[in-house]
Amino acid sequence: MSARNTVTFYLHPKLRKRAEDGNHNFLAKITDVLTQADLQIAYDNDDRTARLRALARPGRGLYLMQEPVNARGLTMRKTYVYPFWHIEKQAARWDWPVAQEPFNPAAKDIPAAANFYRFWRQRLFEKETNDICRDGFVYVPLQSQLLRKRSFQSCSPIKMIEAVLRYDTTRQVMVTLHPEEVYGAQEQNALEALMVKNDRLFLQVGQMERYLQTCDYVVTQNSSAGFMGYFFGKPLILFAKSDAHHIALNVERIGEKLAFEAVLDHKPDYAGYLHWFLQQRAINAGRPEAKTAIRDVLRDHGWPV
Repeated sequence: MSARNTVTFYLHPKLRKRAEDGNHNFLAKITDVLTQADLQIAYDNDDRTARLRALARPGRGLYLMQEPVNARGLTMRKTYVYPFWHIEKQAARWDWPVAQEPFNPAAKDIPAAANFYRFWRQRLFEKETNDICRDGFVYVPLQSQLLRKRSFQSCSPIKMIEAVLRYDTTRQVMVTLHPEEVYGAQEQNALEALMVKNDRLFLQVGQMERYLQTCDYVVTQNSSAGFMGYFFGKPLILFAKSDAHHIALNVERIGEKLAFEAVLDHKPDYAGYLHWFLQQRAINAGRPEAKTAIRDVLRDHGWPV
C-alpha cells in the first residue's frame, strides 16, 4: 500500500502501546473507521524527532493535543470529560469551531439535557454533588507560568489573583496549585508575597472537588476546573480564551469590573449547555454511533473515509 494512504498516530509511549494493543476505546474506533476505508495504520512517538519524521512522510497524521505539523494532520483531545473527544485541525481549543459557534439555549431538548446533566453529574461527582453549598469563598485554580501573560490570556495568573482580591473585597480566596505542575522559586515567592499582604488569601494543592462543592464561584484563566464547576452549578469568570466560554463571564469580553459585579447573580443554563457542548458538539466514544460520528468528522476535514 502507498505511503500516501497511511495514517500515523503520534502518541506518547504509554498511550502508543495501548493503541497498538487495541486497548484504548476511542483510538480503536478511529482505527476501525480508517481501516474500513482501506487506509493503513502506523504509530510513532510524539517527541520532537517524531514530528520531524512526520514532515517527511507523505501520509496523514493524528496527534494527541499537539499542533499538526502540516495540513495533512489533525489533532485529538479529550473534551474535559471521558469519553468525549474532539478531532480538529488545530490544537488550541479556543480556535475550534465550537468556540466560535453561539450557544442557543432556546434550541435545546429540555428533557434530554436534564437527564444528561443528572446522569453525568452523578457519574463524575457522586458524593460531592449531593451536598453543594456556598461557604463564602472564591475558588481560583491555577495552571502554569504564573508570572507570564500569554497570547490567549487577559493578564498573567498572578495579576488575575490580584484582580480577585481587588474586586471581591469580602470573601476568602482559595488559590490552588495544579498537582502536576512544578512551580519555580520566583512563582512561589510571588504567591507568598501576595499572601503576606492579604490575610484573605489561602494556598493549597489540588482538591478540586472539595472546593467546587463549597465555593461561591470560580475564577481561572481557562482551567478545566472551571468547566467542571458547571456540574456543581457554580458561576465562572474566565481570564483567558477557552472553547467552553459560552456561559462564563469572560473579562476579555466584558471587563473585570462587570464580570465580578455580575458573578453572584449569574445563573446560566448549566444542564442545557453541558448537553449541547458534550453530547451535541463532541464525539461521545461511549455511544454505539461513535464510529459514525468519527467518520463524519473526518469527512468534514476532507479525509477519504
